[in-house]
This record gives sequence, structure tokens and C-alpha cells, in this order.
Amino acid sequence: MCLRAQMAVLIRLATPKANGTFIVQPKMTKATGSCLAKYATLNLTFTEGFIYFRFNKSAAEVFVDELSFSLYYPFAKDDKTAYTASNKSLRLFPAKIGHSYSCKNESIYLGSGLSLEVNQDRMQAYNLTKSSDFGLPDPCAADKSDYRVAIAVGVTLLILIIIVLVAYLLGRRRKTGGYQPL
Repeated sequence: MCLRAQMAVLIRLATPKANGTFIVQPKMTKATGSCLAKYATLNLTFTEGFIYFRFNKSAAEVFVDELSFSLYYPFAKDDKTAYTASNKSLRLFPAKIGHSYSCKNESIYLGSGLSLEVNQDRMQAYNLTKSSDFGLPDPCAADKSDYRVAIAVGVTLLILIIIVLVAYLLGRRRKTGGYQPL
């Protein structure tokens, strides 16, 4: 086993024939895959279709470079249409070797009104520990703490305080230069 994944997956359709969300049910989904030296695959198969991930292992990190899905959406106007999407030039879910990728919510648009939403995602390919634990998490950009706005507000307030203090001291100095009333 070279791959471990834990996630909630939704397929969103916004097409003329179908508009809605399909939730992949974990208990009704079969996970299969393969492990090679450079690539690992994960195929999630369910009654209405499948989702395919291909993980690419480079010298420093692992990432998904290919993603595809096919879905027979049960509430479409034309029940016989398979909604398919594929992209073979991606760089999704990057994590250092031995680390896991984690993200609370990520949406991947694959064109033609089709997108894949991955929620509460935690996945790791290669260098798995023997236990069922994931490696150290490499969070997605949306989950990383960003203190830039707080720092900018703090610096702006500090500058305003300094300007007010300097103006007060200059104003006070000018008053002491002349006569003072008794």
C-alpha cells in the first residue's frame, strides 16, 4: 500500500441538462489503485460512475497530476448522459515526501460546468508509516494562517500614534515659547 486518503467528495454540475450536486457516498464506494515507482493511482468507483486520481512522485514532493471523473447524474433531464471531465496537466494536493496534504474545502473546476469539490481532505502517497496515521500535514493555501492583514493594521495604527504624538509635542513646544497668562 502506497496511498492513504480520507475525504468527502462532491461532483457539481452546472450544465443545460443537469444542475445540481452529487455526493459520493463512502459506504457505496469502492476504492482501488496501483503503486508504481513514480506514479500511484486511486480510483473511486460507485454505482453512478467513478473518480480517478493519479499521483506523481518527484524528488521532493507528491502531487496529483491527473484527475478525471464520469457521472450518470440521477436527476438529469436526460438520464442516459454520462457527464465526464478530465485534466491531465494538473498540480493538485502537493505535499512533501512523507507528509500528508490537508485542506478543509477545495473546488476543482474541470470545464463545461463540471467541478469536483473535496472537503475535509487528508491524503498521502508514498512513505506511509506502518500505523494508520498520516504524516505531518502540509495544509492548502486557504487553510494556512495569514497574518499580513493584522500586521498591516498594527503598523498603520502605530504610525498614526507616532504622528499624533509628534504633533502634540510640536504644538506644546510652540506654546511655551511666548508669554503665558497668569
